[in-house]
Order: sequence, then C-alpha cells, then structure tokens
Amino acid sequence: EPTVRTELMEQIPPIAIFLQESRPKFPTAFFEYLMPIVVRYLTDVNNQVRKAGQEALLILLEQDLVAQSDIENKVCPILLDLSAPDSDDEYKVEAVNIICKMASMLSRTTVEHMLLPRFCELCSDGKLFQVRKICAANFGDICNAVGQEATERLLIPKFFELCSDSVWGMRKACAECFMAVSYTTSPEVRRSKLSPVFISLISDTCRWVRQAAFQSLGPFISTFANPSSAGLYIREDGTLSIRPSAQDVNANSCQPSNNVTVMSSSANAA
Repeated sequence: EPTVRTELMEQIPPIAIFLQESRPKFPTAFFEYLMPIVVRYLTDVNNQVRKAGQEALLILLEQDLVAQSDIENKVCPILLDLSAPDSDDEYKVEAVNIICKMASMLSRTTVEHMLLPRFCELCSDGKLFQVRKICAANFGDICNAVGQEATERLLIPKFFELCSDSVWGMRKACAECFMAVSYTTSPEVRRSKLSPVFISLISDTCRWVRQAAFQSLGPFISTFANPSSAGLYIREDGTLSIRPSAQDVNANSCQPSNNVTVMSSSANAA
C-alpha cells in the first residue's frame, strides 16, 4: 500500500539519527538497509511515496547522515537517470527540483563534476517550461554552490538564455535571483555582461518582469560595492545584509541592553 510506504519514509530520518548516535552498536545498518530503501523510493510509482522519499533524502543530507560515497555512487546516478532527456515528464520535474535543493548541501566538487552538466542541459530543456522555471528560480543557489569560475564559464551563458526566454515567468524568476547570480561573478562580468541584461529586464514588455527587476535593482547595485567599505554581505540564506561598522559595535557594547530593548520593542510594535 502506498500509504504504508509513505509512512515508512517519514520514519527514516529519526531512525537514521538513532543509528548514527548508536553507531558502535550498528556500524553499517543505515548504509546497508535504510539508504537503499530511500534511493529505491525516489523512483516509486506513487507520487506521494516519491515526495516522502525526496523529503527524507533532503533531511538526511541536511543532517550530514549520508556518506559522500553514497551520494556520488547511489543518489546522483538516480537523479541523473530521472532527469535525462527521455525521462518521464513528472519524474524529470521532481529530479531537477531535488538537484537544485541538494546542491547547497554537497561539496563543490560533487556538484560541479556530477550535477552541473545536467543542470546546464535542463536550463535549455525545450520540452518542459516547468523544468526551465525551476532552474531559473534556483540559479543563484547553483552559482553559489559551484563558485565564480564555474559560474562565469558554464552558468552565465545559460542564465542569459533564461533571461530572454519566451515565457515571461522565466524572465521574472531570473530578475528575482539576479543579485545572487551577480554576487558570484567578478566586477568586470557584472559591469560588462550582467548590467546590459538587467537593463533589458527593467525594460521588459511584461510588467511583472519589470516589477521584479525594479525590486532587485537595489540589491543588484549593492553587489558593485566594496564589502569592506560598504559593509554589505550575503547571508547563508542568500539575503543581503549590512555588517555593522567597528564604531557601531563599540557604541552598542557600551549600552547593549538599551539598544536591544529598543529594537525588540520596535519589532513587536511592527
């Protein structure tokens, strides 16, 4: 019964955590018994079971419970098969979604060598606009996962394709993640290549694309600033933040309780 398999998948993460904590007693139980089940259920015929398997896999990766060898030898090959050009549409959409979500949890080498080539192919998928939209929405995360060199060499050309896609939702998604992509590139690429493309998004024929571009204008401009002087930096969640100056830190350290109280009161009032 699919409901039984779904329930089983939901129990995998807590069992895996227990086995990890009791590893001296069960040194190979997770890798021999549980991991094969998770991988198998990624291709289950029932979509609810597959969804539960995908969620379990992401939790296991987030908790760093999956060995690097299992990721490269068991998980990635399955995802590459599911996202292949001749794969079923539903499976392909799910696979690219997992690839995008897990990229930030894997090593840069694994992402660049095993997943990046397929991601670049999926960005140009002419059959399913849903696949291209997932790629566009997560483009900044992939750039951050592989770093500047791979971004400029392989990803930027694909990003420009998506920025001029015939589907306006694709262009809107690109405008929304423009800052994250720009942050991963060199100042010269920002100036000479990204800026003209951003101007085209601000001038787009679709008002939803223009609106998204104008909302990203400030964050995009901030990537041109020198972080050491401007105090701007990107948090782990991809949001732009301001690092307080040394003068502000010293001032706050003199009156920590008053500053914290005022900020908390304002937040509560809001």
